Amino acid sequence: MTLLGRTAVNVVVGIAVLYTLLPVLWLLLAATKNVDALFQSDLLSLSDFSFVENVKALFSMDKGLYGRWYLNSLLYAVIGAATSAFISIAAGYAFDKYSFRHKEKLFGLVLAAVMVPQTVLALPLYLMASGTGLVNTFWAVFIPALFNPFGVYLGRIFSQGYVPDEVLEAARIDGAGDLGTYFKVALRMLGPGVVTLFLFQLTTIWNNFFLPMVMLSDQKLYPVSLGLYQWNSSATVSPEYYPVVIMGSLFAVLPLILAFMLLQRFWRAGMTAGAVK
Repeated sequence: MTLLGRTAVNVVVGIAVLYTLLPVLWLLLAATKNVDALFQSDLLSLSDFSFVENVKALFSMDKGLYGRWYLNSLLYAVIGAATSAFISIAAGYAFDKYSFRHKEKLFGLVLAAVMVPQTVLALPLYLMASGTGLVNTFWAVFIPALFNPFGVYLGRIFSQGYVPDEVLEAARIDGAGDLGTYFKVALRMLGPGVVTLFLFQLTTIWNNFFLPMVMLSDQKLYPVSLGLYQWNSSATVSPEYYPVVIMGSLFAVLPLILAFMLLQRFWRAGMTAGAVK
């Protein structure tokens, strides 16, 4: 690569890094300021440092409602993403390793569902939840997050790449049944796929906004995304909400960062193993 080409690549990478990190830097700086400093755009000054006060205000505002929202988001996202990952991997494995009637047609429906925007499904899901009495309950948001067509597609791809048919045949010869073969042999090989789907679905559910807004009216059931939206709307009338919205946004990104930091080594190890195979 020529010097000019290398320089151009470095410039593009630098711009991309700045584009990614500058909002994060602004959020970190803004979280340490009080209302007056925010309106004066005096973020780089060392004065008006109010990080501790903002944290206290965040968890005391509206009788500590943010803590409830945070717990709700953890329940929706962590449990939902884990359950969804295992369902998607199992469905993808079934599509890959088993032969049944109209298999490819059914998988075509799965692929078609991938292209349907989630916002389009909000109204049908609301009508179904209303018919079963689940509107304004935890389950109205939790259950739809368990089924992910794109996860089923990825599950089949991972099954094709990570689980050789010869290994399954050897397990069956040793007397293992279908469930034993899946849980004792295939699922261990599909570990990187489970982690990948978990991270994707965790991000999707944690950032989910429209479905909770349609389904929920009880503030105690709100996830963080919807709760902060409500506070941000209130901030136009009550400016004291601005610092807590910013601090709440900072806390809201921490679980995603933590999840990627803790799970990336399992993800990379699995990807490397798959490449070697």
